[in-house]
Amino acid sequence: MNAAPEAPAPLLIGGEAAKGHGPILEAIDPATGRVSARYQSATSADVDAAVKAARESFAHGTWRTKRPHERATVLFEAARRIAEASETLAQLQMSQNGKALRECRAQAKAAAATFRYFASVCETMEGELTTPRGDYLSMIVHEPIGVVALITPWNSPMTMEAQKLAPALAAGNSVILKPSEITPGTGLALGRIVCEAGLTPGVLNVLSGTGLTVGDPLVRHKDVGMISFTGGTATGRAIARIAAERLIPVALELGGKSPHIVFADADVDRAVEGVFGGIFDALGQSCVAGSRLFVERPLYRAFVDRLIERANTLKLGPPADPTSDQGPLASFGHRERVERYVALARADGGRVLAGGERPSGAPFDHGAYYQPTIIDGLTNDARACREEIFGPVLCVLPFDHESDLIEQANDTAYGLAAGLWTRDVAKAWRVARRLEAGTVWINTYRELSIATPFGGMKESGLGREKGRQGVRLYTATKSIYLSLAGGI
Repeated sequence: MNAAPEAPAPLLIGGEAAKGHGPILEAIDPATGRVSARYQSATSADVDAAVKAARESFAHGTWRTKRPHERATVLFEAARRIAEASETLAQLQMSQNGKALRECRAQAKAAAATFRYFASVCETMEGELTTPRGDYLSMIVHEPIGVVALITPWNSPMTMEAQKLAPALAAGNSVILKPSEITPGTGLALGRIVCEAGLTPGVLNVLSGTGLTVGDPLVRHKDVGMISFTGGTATGRAIARIAAERLIPVALELGGKSPHIVFADADVDRAVEGVFGGIFDALGQSCVAGSRLFVERPLYRAFVDRLIERANTLKLGPPADPTSDQGPLASFGHRERVERYVALARADGGRVLAGGERPSGAPFDHGAYYQPTIIDGLTNDARACREEIFGPVLCVLPFDHESDLIEQANDTAYGLAAGLWTRDVAKAWRVARRLEAGTVWINTYRELSIATPFGGMKESGLGREKGRQGVRLYTATKSIYLSLAGGI
């Protein structure tokens, strides 16, 4: 692999570039296999330095004591600067996780919109007066927690970083962002942009590095008052144990094995496109990917044939090529994980109806490409149907009755999202209410809004991000009683 010519990018501590004392991280472009950039990484000593900077900035109170409209002004300016830098941010993300450039551009614009939204929320959030039961005035105020650790994944780094940074800052916290070691670039770039928008030095710090060398000491640090994590369920469970021992709040957005349901009375044309996009947009590297497809038996064969035909038309290619539908998977190691699950599905009796292998020839030979894959012949008990693959693999299963469908759809450790297609409104509502998922889409899929809370049930996580509640997530509630006895 060719080394990137640039010097390794530093950390961001106390509002300034800071030397990282850990090993150099190399960001690999999954479309070419080449090094796209190099980054310094942090050690536990660097974690201590970042937490100290964040703690001191919070103690001085310059940011947390700003009036909400004053914090909003900074967040609006950050949104403007992110929008201005959107093409640079999009190119950076594409070079590190292989997403199609048009999707990266959309996510850069969404990051700016996220900061605008939470600036508006910050401007308009209100406290509450509670009903008094005596001679006093009682009220609820929401105060920042202090130092908050934000840990983000590699699949949609700009989206996740904005969704955590903007509300945590709107609430008045000082924060430390740890991006994935696979995609450290966008976190550092966003951090610099937001700091330059007018943040007090130390309010926002960014540490590159692995979960072992940075994430673990960060979540264990005695001066970190909250942890917000998006990623795999196993890591989330480990973080939850640490948070429980320390008795601090934690927000976890974890894995999914989302059921996507098509009833025989569905609008088939729309359902085919919705199911296809629900799993193969972003090549299944999405926590809400509709990776288990349940089709009512009278429609099953014809519907699966339509999906196979559609999968065979998807064009893989360089992510910067506007004619490519999708680029490579985010890393070579992740492609190997996907391949292991496809092999496991075959061993369990699954039939690969489409894909199931790497594409060959230029431009695929040097990239982490993998074909969209459709498998049937499995039961809902198969590991490929129960474990999160996080790749372009769709397991299709028929169902006969609504009660059978509900039982199978809910027979999973996860509960992040679900989708269903039917023309029967009463049935749609009935099934949506019975599905154990934090988000249910009816006659659509993967529609997301920064204004609508998002999170999971069961092993898909704790807490809700986004929406007005997204700011409250990063606050502590305080009750204040003001006596009216004898006057003031």
